[in-house]
Amino acid sequence: MDKSNQTNAEAIREQSRRSGMSYNEAKEFIARTTGGRGTNIYSNTDAEVVKRKNQESENKKG
Repeated sequence: MDKSNQTNAEAIREQSRRSGMSYNEAKEFIARTTGGRGTNIYSNTDAEVVKRKNQESENKKG
């Protein structure tokens, strides 16, 4: 890589670093903050804990 290409690559990396979130970072942020369909891969909720609590609640009713 010659000096010109190396400088351009460094400038592009710097611009990218300052430009904010990547597409995937933005998708994850939106999923975490708004909810929505198909966003469960971004959830930090333990589904097993929720199921257990729901079952305990049902058991108390009956």
